[in-house]
Amino acid sequence: MHDDDIANIMRALGHPVRLEILRIMASQREGQCCCGDVTDSLPLAQSTVSQHIKVLHDAGLIERKPHGTRNRYCIRQDRFAELGTAFGGLLKGLAPVAANKETELA
Repeated sequence: MHDDDIANIMRALGHPVRLEILRIMASQREGQCCCGDVTDSLPLAQSTVSQHIKVLHDAGLIERKPHGTRNRYCIRQDRFAELGTAFGGLLKGLAPVAANKETELA
């Protein structure tokens, strides 16, 4: 994953409402929900929820699947797995050199 991708994802995750939307999606029985399901769980207007969902979708964190006249959304587990790997490398690369050498000696 490139630094631009990581930064884009971090911007998308940088809002508490978007984190809550991801929690709501993750808690759904089928792993999918529509915008209305999210709106029912938050004290926000549907248009606000739609905008937050769009940001998550544009960052590649959720997937949209047509379902009749509505769209259903689900978390892209593959992207979160990539992000976890990228964060591990990023954090290791930011550690002080001495700490990296101690880890290598252990």
